[in-house]
Amino acid sequence: MRVAITGGTGLVGRFMVDAARAAGYEVILPRFRLGDAVAIDADALIHCAFAHAPGKYRGGEGDDPEGFRRANVDGTLRLFDGFRGRTVFLSTRAVYGDYPAGTVLREDMPPRPDTLYGQVKAEVELHATVSLRATGVYGPGPGHKWESLFADHLAGRPIAPRVATEVHGDDLAQAALIALDRGEGAYNVSDLLLDRHDLLAELGGTPPARSDAKVSEMDCTRLRDIGWRPGGWERLRASLPAMLQSVPSR
Repeated sequence: MRVAITGGTGLVGRFMVDAARAAGYEVILPRFRLGDAVAIDADALIHCAFAHAPGKYRGGEGDDPEGFRRANVDGTLRLFDGFRGRTVFLSTRAVYGDYPAGTVLREDMPPRPDTLYGQVKAEVELHATVSLRATGVYGPGPGHKWESLFADHLAGRPIAPRVATEVHGDDLAQAALIALDRGEGAYNVSDLLLDRHDLLAELGGTPPARSDAKVSEMDCTRLRDIGWRPGGWERLRASLPAMLQSVPSR
């Protein structure tokens, strides 16, 4: 099967590319900018590309909200237009928006995005075969999400308490391939409820205090029912040595 992956060189897309190739798919990396007319010659499409201000998703519109919407909604629909294969869209937990902290998030709950980021993802979901509502994605590679956090901790700088839901990029990629094969509709993709205290304790030194914040966990039963099995703490611990290699000098 020929699978096109947009955004395949990005922080998340590279996990998709590696997993698809390892599974024996022929991977195509279309070269285009969102909004360009492009014909996708493939049997299926995994759409990870997203136009945003550097380093930002929520707030990624910067000072150009109309351009942000035009690229990410109109540009994606132009990409989907005329494509006859299955489409897997990388969405986000931000589509749930303003549900109260501590709410267990399920796919049958109506989206309530309270950011433009969440709004544009929710709009595109309506046009994809499968939408993956992913939480924060971690994993090794240059520019990974915890580089600065690890550097601050190892240098003894103060760290603010925080707890959040996380998923490894390899587990997200596995979700995409499983859903590509037999999924339909929206799926939550989350693995760990991770406190910085526990994460940084793995590196040695004194971790920050535990967070007392309420977090809305994601119910991933629907994805597990079609065969998804994330790696949990075992995968996180196995990834730490590689993640530490790219940490800036203290």
